Amino acid sequence: MKPELFQSYTEKIINNCRKVIVGKDEVIRQVVVSFLCGGHVLLEDVPGTGKTMLLRSFARTVGGDFRRIQFTPDLLPSDLTGINFYNQKTGEFEFRKGPLFASMILADEINRATPRTQAALLESMEERQITVDGCSYPMAEPFMVMATQNPIESYGTFPLPEAQVDRFFMRLSMGYMDREQELQVISRPSTLTLVESLEQVVTAEETAALRQSLHEVAVSDEVAGYIMDIVMATRHARELVSGVSTRGAIALYKAAQVTAAMEGRSYVIPEDVVREAVPVLAHRVSAASGSREDAEQYLLSRLSTATVPLEKLDRL
Repeated sequence: MKPELFQSYTEKIINNCRKVIVGKDEVIRQVVVSFLCGGHVLLEDVPGTGKTMLLRSFARTVGGDFRRIQFTPDLLPSDLTGINFYNQKTGEFEFRKGPLFASMILADEINRATPRTQAALLESMEERQITVDGCSYPMAEPFMVMATQNPIESYGTFPLPEAQVDRFFMRLSMGYMDREQELQVISRPSTLTLVESLEQVVTAEETAALRQSLHEVAVSDEVAGYIMDIVMATRHARELVSGVSTRGAIALYKAAQVTAAMEGRSYVIPEDVVREAVPVLAHRVSAASGSREDAEQYLLSRLSTATVPLEKLDRL
């Protein structure tokens, strides 16, 4: 395992996306973490903060077949997965693939589609296949769903079910830029023009090689136990009505491995776990108050009070 390859890979992606997305290097890095772990990203924020542009920039940077799907209440599951149609020339039914059969999927305003249509994504996100009329079709690799939604608008929206939210590897937020960054953005050429000018800087072969070497990043029993302490605490907390699933524990484990490699190490330390805990776990727990901020605050307080394992001297 060569950590320098992870560092170079991440640096190339961040530098390229930075041409469009200003001042959000950490958000871009987290998208890279999700991508290398084979996960999906839910980007929540108010309109106009660059959610769609970030995901479009990332898609152009890593290459692959890209599809943008605008989710609306009248969107049907078959509009995503595809349909079997009767070919009059051949006298047989043929399968016409939907837009989900692409490497990079941008599900824009995902919570505007009905639950039935949202559910059409579940199989592809978890099992990397789509089943239509009893026949299963494999997805392309790498495959990633990047979804956006506005967390403060409820009119005409359908909240994502917990089963769907849990399939997103991370939930991220852009936030507003500071004054100087925004002055830079409003005075430059069209953002869409900048996105179209981006070139692919990493290959599918590089991505596959890094994914295969990810398991070589060592996680000690103490650090693995630290992850489980955090996960188990969410399942017994009075402040929460639901805790982190096993899928969430696995996601935090993998995210910590990628973060360690990006920092130039072949082993995970507790700081890697702390860095990834909130974006990986916060959307997987439900606060008794129903507030997203309360769920995040609980995780932060738990991280500040959890017993941190000490590094063994033989690792130094």
